[in-house]
Amino acid sequence: MWLIYIIGFVVSLGLALGLTPLVKRFAIKTGTVDVPNARKVHTKVMPRLGGLGIYLAFIVAFFIVFPFIPDAFSVREANFVKAFLVGGTMILLLGALDDRFDLSAKLKFLVQIATACVVVFGFDIKLEFANIPFHSYSSVESWIAIPFTILWIVGVTNAINLIDGLDGLAAGVSAIAIGTIAVMAFLMGNNVVALLCLLLLGSIIGFLYFNFHPAKIFMGDSGALFLGFSLALLSLLGFKQIAIVSFLTPLILIGVPLSDTLFAIVRRWVQKKPIFSPDKGHLHHCLRELGFSHRQTVLIIYGIAAFFGVLAIIQSSAAMYNANWVTFVVICIMVFFLQIGAEVIGLIGKTKRPLLDFFARLRMKANAERGSK
Repeated sequence: MWLIYIIGFVVSLGLALGLTPLVKRFAIKTGTVDVPNARKVHTKVMPRLGGLGIYLAFIVAFFIVFPFIPDAFSVREANFVKAFLVGGTMILLLGALDDRFDLSAKLKFLVQIATACVVVFGFDIKLEFANIPFHSYSSVESWIAIPFTILWIVGVTNAINLIDGLDGLAAGVSAIAIGTIAVMAFLMGNNVVALLCLLLLGSIIGFLYFNFHPAKIFMGDSGALFLGFSLALLSLLGFKQIAIVSFLTPLILIGVPLSDTLFAIVRRWVQKKPIFSPDKGHLHHCLRELGFSHRQTVLIIYGIAAFFGVLAIIQSSAAMYNANWVTFVVICIMVFFLQIGAEVIGLIGKTKRPLLDFFARLRMKANAERGSK
């Protein structure tokens, strides 16, 4: 089986390297390009159908290695794979059409809901078990599981779009998250999820060769939505088959886009702006304002994503042995560093620094006490 994993990764990587230039030419020929504006970092027209290259490399590699998989899929695994392929194709088509025609947000949202319903009702893919920290495993009633699963798929599908603001950023963060899921899948013995992750990982890395700064092609909504959908299924539904992963783990996996979104909501609420209004206060914007270069900013966010990935692996391993104290420690570490990082970078605002101000007051108090002695 290990040979299949290696071959699948190498094949998908090679296909992405070969197909992405062809997709670039196709995007330019069909006018599927991204025009710069005041909110965007790039200054020239760029092809933006790169997600098609990722998808084609993944799907072709899958059908190449599929006949060589030694063990037959169980019914549940087969349903998961079918749901992944059908839903991923629907989302890819939606993103590709949006790249070309700039579809309305309402239409995209409706199609995403429809895709999630196909996954849930067509293939019976939904959350079945939950392990809430400090609580035993329990089955989830359908009236809760179905809407939760649909909400999860739609929400995470859109999450990658929120950080797709710099060359190579969204693709790299997705690769780190998917690589993390692959590690957890190996630890849990989930060969199907591990194989899908490695095929996707090879496709993304091959695409990154053309997407890292200075980018020659953007992934566009076709890539952001497809990778978001992939993360939604792989981070949660792929593990419900063995029911040993805490609800917290998939949230940590998408920690970068999730925290960026939460801080954006808080920032706009504090500044009394509409929650969905665009701004230049996202993580990558703030890092650029601090003086970091384009590449340095992307690499810093890669490091943050890797940090979340390590926490997710620790958390999922702890969940396997019901080590709830580890879950508590992971939550505390994550919240602390999120808050400190947000205040240092200025994600909420340049003057909103309650934790740093608290530490500064403690330091001043300590210095005053030392001076009085």
